[in-house]
Amino acid sequence: MSTVTETGLLTSREIITGEELGSVPLATSGAVLSAARRAAAAAPRWAATPAAERAAILDRAADLLLERAQEAQDLLVREGGSITGKAFYEVHAGAAELRHAAQLATAPQAPHGPGSDPGRDTEVRRVPLGVVGVIVPWNFPVLLGMRSVAPALALGNTVLLKPDPHTPLSGGRLFAEVLAAAGLPDGVLEVVYGDADAGAALVRSPDVSMVSFTGSTEVGREIGATAGRLLKRVVLELGGQNAYVVLPDADIEAAASAGSWGSFLHQGQICMAARRHLVHRDVVESYTEALARRAAALRIGDPYRTDAQIGPVIDRGQLTRIATAVEDAVAQGARLVTGGTVQGQFFPPTVLADVTPKMSVFHAEVFGPVATVTSFADEEEAVELANTSDYGLTAAVYTSDAEQGRALASRLRCGVVHVGDQTVNHDPHLPFGGVGASGNASGFGGQAAIDAFTRWHTLTVSSPARSYPF
Repeated sequence: MSTVTETGLLTSREIITGEELGSVPLATSGAVLSAARRAAAAAPRWAATPAAERAAILDRAADLLLERAQEAQDLLVREGGSITGKAFYEVHAGAAELRHAAQLATAPQAPHGPGSDPGRDTEVRRVPLGVVGVIVPWNFPVLLGMRSVAPALALGNTVLLKPDPHTPLSGGRLFAEVLAAAGLPDGVLEVVYGDADAGAALVRSPDVSMVSFTGSTEVGREIGATAGRLLKRVVLELGGQNAYVVLPDADIEAAASAGSWGSFLHQGQICMAARRHLVHRDVVESYTEALARRAAALRIGDPYRTDAQIGPVIDRGQLTRIATAVEDAVAQGARLVTGGTVQGQFFPPTVLADVTPKMSVFHAEVFGPVATVTSFADEEEAVELANTSDYGLTAAVYTSDAEQGRALASRLRCGVVHVGDQTVNHDPHLPFGGVGASGNASGFGGQAAIDAFTRWHTLTVSSPARSYPF
């Protein structure tokens, strides 16, 4: 959580106690535009920096982040409500993003060849875009920030970063300190702190060539519309109403364990979370019981001072939205199996059974620890239910038959599908992104990052120089 002071500071506070954690300057729209100009001024020199030198800086930054791992983990727990295991994973995943980006910096370039015309030599390469604007959410600020910031820097761009106001320290100041200590030149990474107005200024800045946004579908649509009018490239990773399909041959306890992790990790505040549990009718009752039993057993509490498995929801507004969604689902005929009631700053893991596509909870993303269970009769119905969504981020198929799972997974309309696992998975080497209301397809990981953060540049040389009839 955070507050704004009369002196123009954004003060970060511990989500549980309200204790002050630190303050950062609150950027006006003018300050955002000035930061963009500084990043633009630094862009030519950074683009000309040898790739090996850029890679070395990112590798050093990974080392420095890990040296500060405990501090970073504590920030994620206190500022954003992460449980300790999630915070530990996120810091190390952020370091992995830096190391992977360092490898991208020195990856082989595109082909060089004679082209189709005799006497004309052709060189095709990927070049930086200039200034990349990055807007980071509060739920995974280190990981989701680094997956854009690190490859953008590695590939020769400068970056204008705006963290979410809930997590300015873990999502912004930490980045600036680690990368500066690693040797990143002034102006190559500019961090601005603020609300939606600061984000809008970033998107509109004439010095920003591209915007990478991770957040809600509603805001993503606005950013996409603005970027379209300004003819800017944009990468949007938005919400998800992700399907977790359980086939009748699955080990039910193992499937429920995976489903619980996929739905309730970080209080369900993950775009990849398993929202819709689609379970074969022959095993739906036993699966629902096993999932609810696991949900009810999870320890709820302060993750900084206890070994809680479920921490606080990010703010009161989000608590209200989750509770309202559950109440509406029950009013529409869903069966509340466990959870469902606000407990102070917490919302307990909740399982809703007998959910159908006629209910709003089947279609609308509930960004919290709520798992809905819907039964299906056969694989055709499972595919139809899974694809009955405006979203298309991730999905998973849990089965003991990998080939059957692979065949079903290939029919699901989404960016990423996991067989024999749940929906929340991350690998910096693999493309990641969604379709439909989940975004504009892959923009992160491996080749997808190169595609996102660079553009083609074609050079031809004719020797001898060509002459023409007029």
